[in-house]
Amino acid sequence: MSMMTTSTAEGLSAEEFAELGSSIRKAMNGVLDGKPEAVDIALTVLLAEGHLLIEDVPGVGKTMLARALAKCIAGTVNRIQFTPDLLPADITGVSVFRQQLGTFEFTPGPVFAHIVIGDEINRASPKTQSALLECMEEQQVTVDGRTHHLESPFLVVATQNPIEMEGTYALPEAQRDRFMARISIGYPDAESEALMVRDREHGSPLERLSPVVDIAGLRRMIATAREVYVSPAVERYAVAIVQATRDDSALRLGASPRSTLQLVRASRARAALDGRDFVVPDDIDALATTVLSHRMLLVPRAQHPDGRPVRSVDEVVDRIVAATAVPVPSSRA
Repeated sequence: MSMMTTSTAEGLSAEEFAELGSSIRKAMNGVLDGKPEAVDIALTVLLAEGHLLIEDVPGVGKTMLARALAKCIAGTVNRIQFTPDLLPADITGVSVFRQQLGTFEFTPGPVFAHIVIGDEINRASPKTQSALLECMEEQQVTVDGRTHHLESPFLVVATQNPIEMEGTYALPEAQRDRFMARISIGYPDAESEALMVRDREHGSPLERLSPVVDIAGLRRMIATAREVYVSPAVERYAVAIVQATRDDSALRLGASPRSTLQLVRASRARAALDGRDFVVPDDIDALATTVLSHRMLLVPRAQHPDGRPVRSVDEVVDRIVAATAVPVPSSRA
């Protein structure tokens, strides 16, 4: 597949955006067999200028998904393997004294890339984890009092194993809130797993994956997604869902105002990928659980209003979405 190059002069039409998005999806789905939902969310987060947290058991393709997304754009990619002895400077970079010049020179760390893959982020200490906070929120790094800006687009794809928790440091709520979405890839079905076995006999499919879009084209896609129209009624619908999480008796921590902004931003990208220049309530519904659930905490022995025990935060978000009044379709006014 040849890479699509674009001029940065103007935005993309809905058809051009959808075509580019379809090409990226197709390339990624050729690497990640049977997981189109995970591919769609990863691409949506990239185009919505967010960050992605992938939580799942080992060996299901967490890092493969991140690498496939990275290879589909002609940008820079760095991978950080988080370990207990990793230091903040190992991520952000450090100032090195150059004796010949008699000055300090900043040596950038691996966070200076368009896509940063943070493998097993919960294996590093909280101090090291927090080094990503400024990068993710402000898109900059401050070392020795000097601020260094990160090039756009900038996406952190962090992975963690939620089962093997010994020797790990759980991400604090403040940092989980920085991630636009959280996904679990899950095990493939039998047919997809058999296809994966055949594909891997002659090497990794990542080796056959070529960039689909250049950085200029990706920036145009991001700029186009920002301009997707959201009606006041749909905005109020998103706000109503998020505010309901703060009043639900099953939750001791609801979603933050940041999550409202990110839910709407992700909905814009989803609408654009679907070939629309406007957001509909279905976009909010489709993304609500993925965008909101990792930010919230259940009360002990949480129950639904009908007395049924709550098994996961996802159940609460699904119930809230189902109970929230959907705005009546109308014009853009």
